[in-house]
Amino acid sequence: MARVATDRTGGDKPGNPELSVIVPAFNEGSNVDELVARLVPVLDALTSSFEILFVDDGSTDDTPDRLRMLALHDPRIRALRFSRNFGKEIGLAAGLDHVRGDAVAIIDADLQHPPEILKDFIAHWREGYEMVYGQRVDRSTDGPLRRWMTERFYHLFHKFGEIPLPAGAGDFRLMDRKVVEALRRLPERARFSKGLYAWVGFKSIGVPFEVQDRLHGQSKWGLPKLTRFALDGLSSFSTLPLKLATYLGIGISIFAITYAFGAVFRTLVWGSDVPGFPTLVVSVMFFSGIQLIFLGIIGEYIGRIFAEVKRRPLYIVAEEIGGEVEEAAPVRPRTSRTKSRAAP
Repeated sequence: MARVATDRTGGDKPGNPELSVIVPAFNEGSNVDELVARLVPVLDALTSSFEILFVDDGSTDDTPDRLRMLALHDPRIRALRFSRNFGKEIGLAAGLDHVRGDAVAIIDADLQHPPEILKDFIAHWREGYEMVYGQRVDRSTDGPLRRWMTERFYHLFHKFGEIPLPAGAGDFRLMDRKVVEALRRLPERARFSKGLYAWVGFKSIGVPFEVQDRLHGQSKWGLPKLTRFALDGLSSFSTLPLKLATYLGIGISIFAITYAFGAVFRTLVWGSDVPGFPTLVVSVMFFSGIQLIFLGIIGEYIGRIFAEVKRRPLYIVAEEIGGEVEEAAPVRPRTSRTKSRAAP
């Protein structure tokens, strides 16, 4: 049964904000000021208590300095600065570990996610939805190759993944506190957040929106990085590559047995002939290549197992900027921190 709006108009715990906003950032110094200038008025109109948590993923530009200035001027703005670049997926996990709001939103720092859409997110959350995600209405901002690869990926994931992904859904979303706690219990090192959002379930709804042009700078997601990210997603939520090895092995075995029977029959009827050397060489190289490919696939899965059993922390926080950045109640070992907050 949906809860009424009056159930969600303030923090459940004293001192905790109603809404937290996570902003992962990597070399976004030219964007963070304008993001805050648009985001804060929207949040002021939506709720009486909120916090903005930036997660600086080892930026090498002036992003940390700009975040320190923003935190000095507004105590509702805080930031974590990683000791190095750990990747956006890990940055999102760190944000979920440290926010305190009853609802938690995720938004990119480059303003491709319009902050004004948060009004619709909050409205649906107060109606009782526990996961509200933004749905891209088109991908005109992407190049043709990227659009084609994205469509192929979602087609494969929908067909072979453990759970379907909502069409057009990404990281831009709002989650209830219970969803956040469920996500914090997932221990993956090779994280594919879009799949994790779908895996935890909960009552969800999509909000269509148009992706804006990037405000400044260039996207950090080049084709090689996106390809690796897609492979992480497929391997995290599907055993299809391993199954392909089995199916292909069975098919080749059937072909080999059939060919052997044919060769025996031909020899008995017409006598033996001299086998072709090129055919032999091509056959050996083909099957050797198939074996090496699937050894590589198996190696990918074994490598992920190795990364999991080492149990290294997901991230290391070098500095906490702004107000008291408190980590939520521990769910699993994740982080090593060095406290170094900006002056009040």
